[in-house]
Order: sequence, then C-alpha cells, then structure tokens
Amino acid sequence: MPAGDACDREVPPRVVLLGFTLPDESLDRVMAGDAVHSTQTHAFAWGLVRALCDAGCPVRLLSAAPVSTYPRNPRIRYRSAPFRHAGVDGQLLGFVNLLGLKHLTRFGAACRRGSRMLREQPADVLLVHGVHTPFLWAGLVLGRLRGVRVVPVLTDPPGVPLPHEGRLVRLLRSVDVALVRAALRRCAGVVALTGPLAEDFAPGRPRLVLEGICAPPVGVRPRVAVAVRQIVYAGGLSRAYGVDRLVEAFRGLPAPDLRLCVFGRGELEGWLHEQAALDPRVAPPRLLDRGDLAGWLAGAAVLVNPRPVDQHFVPYSFPSKLIEYLSAGVPVVTTRLPGIPADYDPHLVYADDDSAAGLRDAIRRVLELPPATPAALGAAGRAFVAETRSPAAQGRRLRAFLGVLGSAAGRIDAGGHRGARQPAGGRGAERQPLTAPEPRP
Repeated sequence: MPAGDACDREVPPRVVLLGFTLPDESLDRVMAGDAVHSTQTHAFAWGLVRALCDAGCPVRLLSAAPVSTYPRNPRIRYRSAPFRHAGVDGQLLGFVNLLGLKHLTRFGAACRRGSRMLREQPADVLLVHGVHTPFLWAGLVLGRLRGVRVVPVLTDPPGVPLPHEGRLVRLLRSVDVALVRAALRRCAGVVALTGPLAEDFAPGRPRLVLEGICAPPVGVRPRVAVAVRQIVYAGGLSRAYGVDRLVEAFRGLPAPDLRLCVFGRGELEGWLHEQAALDPRVAPPRLLDRGDLAGWLAGAAVLVNPRPVDQHFVPYSFPSKLIEYLSAGVPVVTTRLPGIPADYDPHLVYADDDSAAGLRDAIRRVLELPPATPAALGAAGRAFVAETRSPAAQGRRLRAFLGVLGSAAGRIDAGGHRGARQPAGGRGAERQPLTAPEPRP
C-alpha cells in the first residue's frame, strides 16, 4: 500500500506548537525597535502550521514574542492574551524580558498555560520550535503531566554566540547547551533542518530531516520592470552571512545598469549606508514585510545567498532563503553549503568558492546567459520547490513521522513504507534512527 494511502487512513495526530508563532500584525508591533527582526523564523513557523493543517492535523499555538533581551529590545513586560490567525487558535505567553528572568518567566508561562490548554483539549504531540531551553523543558514537563509526545523542531544549533555578547553571557550559553542536550535526550523524536543537526545534538533519537517549507505570500507580482538589472539579497545583514563579500563582489561588476539591493537588518546596516553613499549603484538597506519583499525577489535579475562555508555552524544550517528565492522564479546564486540537499543542485548556480571573486564570477555567469535561459532556470526552480517542498508535500511527511512515533512501529524506509519493528530495548539492542520518506520530485 502506498505511504500516502496509509497516512490518509490513519487518524491525524492533534498538535500543539510551542514556539514563536505570532499573527503578522502582532509580530510587526512587538518587533518595533528591536535589534533583530525574526522574519525567517516567522515564515518557517507559519509554513509549519500550514503544512500540518494541509495534512489534516488539528493545530493550536502556544507562542511568545521572539524579541531580543532588554536593552536590545526596549520593552520589558509582555502580557498573555488569546489570539486567532489563519483559522488557528493560539495563546500568547507573558514574560519579563530581562536576562535570567526571561527564561524563568517563559518556562513558568509555558507550563501554566500549556497545562490548561492540554487539560481542556488533549493533544497527541507537542512540537517545540527551536532550541529555546525554557520551552524544551516546559515541553518535557507537559509531556509527563499530560501524556503528549514531545518533538522539538531543530532549526539552529544551540549556543551560537553573538558578536555583542560578553564573557558572562557566553558562559551562560555553554550551560544552556548542556541543558538543551539533556532535554533532547528525553524527547520522542526530532524534526531537523539538516542531518548533522539531528545526529550531533539528538543522537539516537528518531528524526525527520525537513529543511524548509515553500509557502510564499499569495498574489505576489513582480515589481514593474525598470531600466536596471537588480542583484538582490534578503536576510541578516552581517559578516557571518557574507554580506560584506557580496558588496565587494558587486563592485567588481562594472556594468552601469546593475543595482545591488539588500533587505534585512543587522550589524552592517550603518556600513551599507556608507557603501550606498560611495556607489550610487548600491541601494541603502531596507526592511520590508514578506509581501513587499516577495515582489522585489520576483523582479530581480539574480538572487544571491553569499553565506561563507567555513563557519562551525554551517553543517547544521539550511538557508531557508533558498526556498523563498526559488519560489520567486528567478536564478539563484549560492555558495556550496553542506546543508543543501542534492536534489536542489540542478536549480542553483553555485559559486566556485565563497570569496568575493567566486561570488562575482557566479553572478556574471548568470548575467551573461542567453535571454531565455534565466527564465527557464527560474521557472524550473519554482516548480521544483512548489512540488516537493510545498506545505502539502511536507505536511504529509510530518504527519507520517509523528504518527509513527506514537505507533511504536519501526523505521520508515526511503519509499515511505514501515519496516519491521526494532528489537525491544534490552542491553545490546541497537537503536535505529527513525527517518521519514524523502519527497519525490
């Protein structure tokens, strides 16, 4: 029997998603004045919700505002409130946005509000978005109290230091990593953006590798054609993401009809304004909502992901912007990151290396293609992510994985069929990681 038929016959698991999934207007309000804007986290979270809903899984939300700790965000007190968005009910969690108290109050709010939600309407699975320690441990408490399976969704490795952090904060992060690892050992399974992320931080746990979900805004149209060819980057404006190398690469492309447009927020904003003043072909950085940004992406000549490949966290990362870029139907230039699955290769233009020269040469190759070729390359990329990474396709994989976790069945093989049950755990019994079927093109 095909895996899809078996999945359709089973009762879909009821899911509570604990994380940072806010309505669009609420996110804009709470992020005003914040040093970081969690656009990609927000997009992935709602893609996850849509995928589960498309697979028939009832979903409810327990969500906290994804804000930086005071004083990087000036607001200290966040209050609880119910909300409903896109047909999904949710509960905002209140907390105090001060170092130390932020973790404690989020843990308490998640336990208190989550226990009430699960008591009033039971669930089968508690998905925990990210490696946020208060939520991981609150999830384990709720799992014990309310009998739900706890499944973290790992989007980043724990404990990645930020440039502005001092020695004390870095010490606390090392403690946090130990707490995250301890929590992951106690979970029913994990959903991870890359295989190494699951293998290194949740070894031996059943896992589903799901690098992203293609859920672009509805009704997006390219911006009106202009007389310049736009090279576009959207994401964090930092050296860690290679934005400085992209600017250097662009300067090596002398054509007067080219324009570099960068969208996002980060440490290089001031520096980018300086570059725009020096070179009129470089546009000042801007922060746009997803709908407006999608129009800019669709109207670009080339979309670029310049992330360096030599950083320690790169094997754990899949740049979700690649799915967003491909869905725009525009040629995509990227560095060759190890977290990019092989089936993306025909739809991407890889830089030979991650230097400014490597990026410049890859962008030039796209710009020099015959006129019909970029359109064909972009259309093929858009079709690829729409068919294989759509909410419907990824939702089927999520539903199958979460269902198997609760059935004590064996491994799911590459074709989506359940294998033999694994030996009951005695000494010497080898625990096999549980994986879900890869999407078929």
